Amino acid sequence: MEKNNKYTALLNVMKRELLRLVSRPLYLFCMVIAPLFCYIFFTTLMDSGLPTDMPVGVVDRDMTATSRQLVRNLDAFEQTAVVARYPDISDARIAMQKGEIYGFYYIPEGTAAKAQAQRQPKVSFYTNNTLLIAGSLLFKDMKMMSELASGAAARTALYAKGATEEQAMAFLQPIVIDTHPLNNPWLNYSVYLCNTFAPGVLMLLIFMITVYSIGVEIKDRTAREWLRTGNGSIWISLAGKLLPHTAVFFLMGILYNTYLYGFLHFPCNSGILPMLLATLCLVLASQGMGILMIGTLPTLRLGLSFASLWGVLSFSMCGLSFPAMAMHPVLQGLANLFPLRHYFLIYADQALNGYPMIYSWMNYVALLVFMMLPFLVARRLKEALIHYKYLP
Repeated sequence: MEKNNKYTALLNVMKRELLRLVSRPLYLFCMVIAPLFCYIFFTTLMDSGLPTDMPVGVVDRDMTATSRQLVRNLDAFEQTAVVARYPDISDARIAMQKGEIYGFYYIPEGTAAKAQAQRQPKVSFYTNNTLLIAGSLLFKDMKMMSELASGAAARTALYAKGATEEQAMAFLQPIVIDTHPLNNPWLNYSVYLCNTFAPGVLMLLIFMITVYSIGVEIKDRTAREWLRTGNGSIWISLAGKLLPHTAVFFLMGILYNTYLYGFLHFPCNSGILPMLLATLCLVLASQGMGILMIGTLPTLRLGLSFASLWGVLSFSMCGLSFPAMAMHPVLQGLANLFPLRHYFLIYADQALNGYPMIYSWMNYVALLVFMMLPFLVARRLKEALIHYKYLP
């Protein structure tokens, strides 16, 4: 009989929460519309994989056939577009400061003549590394163009001295480098970023909705009614409230996995099932973290502040934008306190490398620990639901 009462109470809390979900447009927006918008926004923003035709300028003081050929070859790079030519460096610098170009290539007077005379001419290039990705990619193209031009000049000199093509190439490139980028051979930024941005945004929204759905009960003074519906049990009340959320958020997780790996054909060497399991673990871990947040700070505004801060920090601490192993040792330890960090490592092991799931067991255990966090604050949260008076 007691078991039936608990089951009935759980169903009653779930029905009550479903009515709250459909009666407030905020839930629809945060649980469905916002994730969908972010999935589409990030994937279409980086649809080409890498930025192309980024504007650069040229300062050609040599004005010879050699310098013009150099500029044409630079413009032929996919990521570089020569959009302007400037009479001197100061004009090019002003244009770069205005944001009209991301960098410029400087060819001084006498470059072709010095190259023919083997007098080591110098060319210069400047990039705006305030915009890190644009500056880095353009630096790579300009450096490669300079090395190719240097190699072409040296090869011409060797030919003039009677060297064969094989001898010249052996001198210019004694060691041939054969590179093979693993798991993302296209160097596609969308593959690199979207697989973490999508679950990261979903995790942030789970933090916010979990904190809000509990905190608003305290604010609206409906917490005691919620507890009564759950037979006075904090666990039945939490389970009944969050199970509908879990179903909706996991559905959104299935959606982004299907979209990324099925529709966009991103690398998924382990198959879709391990990634779906990792997504479910992330959803449950994020809800556990959300309960900890509102249980620690049982005020709606403080709980939401905690959730938003922790969620935003996750993108930096997970190792996506900056490798965790290069962080300060203290930050390396703190990185383990973010669920997204462990999801990111599972994604790298499963989807990219195709390792067996046992290889990532520590990260699964870490997500399980996040799911257990409500046990630390359950008593405090129940007391807050019964006795706390919200002060506007």
